[in-house]
Formats: sequence, structure tokens, C-alpha cells
Amino acid sequence: MTTAFACVNNNSSIRSRSSSGGIFYLLASDFLSRGGVVFGARFDGDFNVIHDYTESMDELPSFLTSKYVQSKTGRVFLDVKHFLDLNRLVLFSGTPCQVSGLLAFLGDRYHANSNLLLIDFVCHGVPSPLIWRKYLEQVSGQKQVTGVNFRDKSKGWKNFSLSIDFNDGTHHFMDLKNDLYLKGFLKDLYLRPACYDCQFKGVERSSDLTIADFWHIDLVLPEFEDDNQGISLVLVQSEKGKKAIETI
Repeated sequence: MTTAFACVNNNSSIRSRSSSGGIFYLLASDFLSRGGVVFGARFDGDFNVIHDYTESMDELPSFLTSKYVQSKTGRVFLDVKHFLDLNRLVLFSGTPCQVSGLLAFLGDRYHANSNLLLIDFVCHGVPSPLIWRKYLEQVSGQKQVTGVNFRDKSKGWKNFSLSIDFNDGTHHFMDLKNDLYLKGFLKDLYLRPACYDCQFKGVERSSDLTIADFWHIDLVLPEFEDDNQGISLVLVQSEKGKKAIETI
């Protein structure tokens, strides 16, 4: 049976840099502290979204926050298998379809491996990388992009903004009600074709943990203080997931 938790990271700095309550950072930090490997989505040098891994706490911040673009998985499934074959701890985070794809690649023997923790999230769908590239070119003009945050919480968690920094010191900053990219994303205008007929959404998951924003927590847990800085919903769906949450 799935168990649900409302969670926040007690470190306000990490929480402010995370999309919701900062729980992924705690889970990933635990794996890295025990010599593990963490897989997730990050930006490459041209601000395309790619799947990659890290073995370093110094690199972990680049894997925080939501990236509202389809990530390129490249050879990460092979990398996961490589590290598991070396008996390393592996945390893999991705969309529900990416987690299911990894398991289809690895097979049942690896799914049962106690060294592998699978984390997905409540997925809205992923926009086209081409749309993201065209949007980025439009807002940047001739300027070089130096930073992107799809979930800037300067105006609060519930009214997050897309912020883009440029090399001349200027930046683009618009909230979800006014930014064209966020508006199109939230209205489902340019998700990937498979997202409109997703086979991986729903209660039954392949993951050990599912994380999400705990929107409208006041309707469920009115005693839980909502300071508008982000609260994580964590769904525990396996013994491995339960152990991971108990550890942090």
C-alpha cells in the first residue's frame, strides 16, 4: 500500500533552491555520502536538458529543480547497469516513463537489486526540446545564457517564475501567469506526442518513491505550516522507498 508524506528540508537555503520541499537533495546526499551515484536531469553547456550522473556533492545542485523539457537520456541506462555491476549504490530519478524504460532495459534481476533506488515524480508531461530552443533564442537575442531556473521562488512557491540570466548581467524574469513558455506548458500546448496518451501515469508506479509539489496541503493537513516556500509530497511505494525515507 502506498504511504503519503508531507515533507520539507529543514535547510532553508536548499529548500529555496529546490522546486518544492527540497527532499530530493536529502535522498541524493545520503546516497553520495555512502559512495553512491546519483542520476538525474541537468542542463548541458547550451542549456539543453540531458540525463547524467554525479558522484560529487559539489555537482549535486545542478540536478536540483524541475526542468520543463524532455531530457536526452543518451547512454545513462548503460551507465546505471555499469555501476550496479560494480556493486555501487545507484539512485535514478526521472519521469515515470524513463523509470519504466530503465527497468525494461535492466530486467527483473536488477529491479530487485537493493542497491538501486528509483524515484519518479508526478509528471505534467514534457515539452519539446525544439520549442524550448526556439523560446530561449527569442528571449536571449544576441546575449549568452548563463543560468536558467524554471521554478524561481522569489515570488513564492505558489507563484513561481521562469528566470534566465544573461552574460551582460541582465535577466528575464516572469511568473507562471505571464511567461509564454510556462503558460504554454501549463496549458499542454507543446508536450511530446506520447504525453497526451501517457501509459505511465496513475497510482501504480514502477518507482520506489514518487515526489511532487504538495499543492493545497491546507485542505489535507491544515496543521502543517505552509510558508509558501515549498512542500514536497512523497509517495512511498516499496520497502526500498520506505527505508530511504526513514534514513533521511
